Amino acid sequence: MNQQPPTIVFTDAAVEKLTDIIENHANPVAGLRLQIAGRDDGKFQHLLSLVEAGAEIAEDIAVDTDAIRVYVQARDTHYLDGVRIGFSEDEDGQHLEFTNPNPLWSDPREFAIQDLFDNAINPQIASHGGVITLLGVQGRTAYVEFGGGCVGCGMLNVTLKQGVEVAVKEQVEDIDEIVDTTDHASGTNPYYQPAKK
Repeated sequence: MNQQPPTIVFTDAAVEKLTDIIENHANPVAGLRLQIAGRDDGKFQHLLSLVEAGAEIAEDIAVDTDAIRVYVQARDTHYLDGVRIGFSEDEDGQHLEFTNPNPLWSDPREFAIQDLFDNAINPQIASHGGVITLLGVQGRTAYVEFGGGCVGCGMLNVTLKQGVEVAVKEQVEDIDEIVDTTDHASGTNPYYQPAKK
């Protein structure tokens, strides 16, 4: 399925700052990668990172703005359409500012999964210092990320497949799989220590 690239706009100040970062990076840069990192307090959390030449992800959608090439995950395209990225500097430092006009969710399955996470699953895993975040649904797959004590947890695959996935499939139609996108190598203090190999 071909997806239309979203419209992404940079302010002049953001273009100037980001172009300077790109040009002064140690290795050649193909562009920037814009992601929805989560949703909190009724707002999107955005993540903007450098993509070095040769490290592009084949499944990403490339967006050519007037100044900077941006890569986005296919599942994020409709949540990033119309995003405006600005830059400001004040006594607290330098800040990228994201203005996103989109609703937090557009797929009824995403609303249902988020409700399940908020009211049933997160209260359970919070007792172990963990949290699960829904990143989005694409096709019949839901993408999630774990945080807190879940990162690096040796029991997480059991939690995901026998707990979270079973609960989601029971409550939400047309979901076949839950995919964990967490970088578990970064976990430093999981509730259960992973087995040493």
